[in-house]
Amino acid sequence: MRTPLLDRITAIDALRRLPEADLQRLADELRAETISAVAKTGGHLGAGLGVVELTVALHYVFATPYDRLIWDVGHQAYPHKILTGRRDRITSLRQKGGLSGFTKRAESEFDPFGAGHSSTSISAGLGMAVGNALNGTNRNVIAVIGDGSMSAGMAYEAMNNAGASDSRLIVILNDNDMSISQPVGAMSSYLSRLITSEPYHSIKDLVREVARRFPAEIERTARRAKDAARDLIGANSVFSQLGFTHIGPIDGHDMSHLLPVLKNLRDTPQNGPVLVHVVTEKGHGHPFAGPSAEKYHAVPKFDVVTGTQQKSTGNVPSYTAVFADSLIAAAASDDKIVAITAAMPSGTGLDKVKAQFPNRVFDVGIAEQHAVTFAAGLACEGMKPFCALYSTFLQRGYDQLVHDVAVQNLPVRFAIDRAGVVGADGATHAGVYDIAFLSCLPNMVVMCPADEAELVHMVATAAAYDDGPSAVRYPRGNGCGVSLPEQPEILPIGKGRVLRTGEDIALLSIGTRLAACLDAAEKLAADGVQITVADARFAKPLDTGLLAELAQNHKYLLIVEEGSPGGFAAHAINYLANHGHLDDGCRVRSVTLPDMFIDHDSQEGQLADAGLDAAGILHSLHSLDSLRTVAGLDKKSPAKAGKAGAK
Repeated sequence: MRTPLLDRITAIDALRRLPEADLQRLADELRAETISAVAKTGGHLGAGLGVVELTVALHYVFATPYDRLIWDVGHQAYPHKILTGRRDRITSLRQKGGLSGFTKRAESEFDPFGAGHSSTSISAGLGMAVGNALNGTNRNVIAVIGDGSMSAGMAYEAMNNAGASDSRLIVILNDNDMSISQPVGAMSSYLSRLITSEPYHSIKDLVREVARRFPAEIERTARRAKDAARDLIGANSVFSQLGFTHIGPIDGHDMSHLLPVLKNLRDTPQNGPVLVHVVTEKGHGHPFAGPSAEKYHAVPKFDVVTGTQQKSTGNVPSYTAVFADSLIAAAASDDKIVAITAAMPSGTGLDKVKAQFPNRVFDVGIAEQHAVTFAAGLACEGMKPFCALYSTFLQRGYDQLVHDVAVQNLPVRFAIDRAGVVGADGATHAGVYDIAFLSCLPNMVVMCPADEAELVHMVATAAAYDDGPSAVRYPRGNGCGVSLPEQPEILPIGKGRVLRTGEDIALLSIGTRLAACLDAAEKLAADGVQITVADARFAKPLDTGLLAELAQNHKYLLIVEEGSPGGFAAHAINYLANHGHLDDGCRVRSVTLPDMFIDHDSQEGQLADAGLDAAGILHSLHSLDSLRTVAGLDKKSPAKAGKAGAK
């Protein structure tokens, strides 16, 4: 599609010079550009398409970046990025060195607040509004939050605070009847009732009929009646009760509705915060979005004409699918097993479980804190709850995990998906901290499968473990391609395993870096270095017997962990040092993820940069001062030693 209007928007001022009559055509071009870009890169599609008109209208009316425009979550922000000087880089979206898939302060002055997780925009916006007042500036602050994000308690904490102030804050509620999957809970039902309320629609119908039959003056009177009906609804809304002036609902795809409202908000002095209820359609304008709204939330690369998505090659199941199948098998033989997720039924695989056990799977909306304590309550009544959350989202429920689960030693099972590096979603979604923040808690059992077969065993082990809380953490993507067991095994808690023995050096892996460790060991064995490779299996409790054996029988121990510093390796080294197992000369080192936020790239690229692929592990072994003496490599020819170092 040609984009002559969009081609003229080389700076935001060019947008504001367009006549209003051209804005819908610009929105159509912007929508086509967004589809074309995501087709090439993959990413979040549906949410951005739903706010194209709103994006154009906001930047047209308000003086961004002086006025602060905050996009909640960031899924919605691709059209915003195209309009704000990043169009030439939009096909680098979510690629190494390219644009972030979310708003990011370091990327543009048009991104005043970074957002990867949901429901933060109103809090941040209120902070900016208060800061502007203290600084004596007269900026507008606009927070755009989706209806799905309104299921999180943080949004209401912020609204409760804002409603008691006279801050100049505009909240745009983007109501598309959809978060990632179908929305759940009373708030979704309330918004639907508000939009479809009989008084509102009957007066709308009256206005339409009067406008058709009577002169302009009577039409204006009827329109005032419509506005009065809308205001009556707004006056009784939950948002009004929280102290907000409630405007809407209005059509978020109609410029003639959006522009007058936004201009009035810009030009009229505010006495307190305002909420504008904008109704949109997720995936609006995409020919494939209608029956596949959830499917087009986040997409791989796809054909822009047919909508056909690129599929991964091979038949290796994903870890998420293996977890779901394992939980279905466990739940079939134990009616006490239930599952909870927070607005991610398909992302966590629980949609498959719900299809089998519709009364035993609970989606609580974007409310991880509630999900954790809800699971704790279920455990109090003898149920066996599996709380399935992405690692990055479990962070949001950490206080509840500590206070409501661990302190009370309740047997809540945490299924932690997307653990480790996550590729294109980048720093905001990286699941790299869970080993560290779980392993420091008393009573916690933390399992880390090395492959999909181990995940099967660990789901069964978690189901059988009733002595306290437990967690199974597993990565994004497909498994290693190993055969799945016909029957799961209940693993002994806190016990690892040795897969390869050698007398020179020991490699101790935790989680799915085991295959890379075995690969590195095989390559080094070609140079005569005998390496033991062990799989810890459990980050907590430590297998102290295995740790002692590795330290006592080897001159060198390298611990490999796809997690942040302060995790399993730190606990293992602390144990070895405090119990004298290093006194006899074993030298211990660790390879973990770096102490930094990891930007978007492929998962393979992120692991390679961290030195956690086979080549990186081999390099770590070759860079050791003691390796040549320990393994006798100093006796080999320089050519042979050089060859080994290059592998």
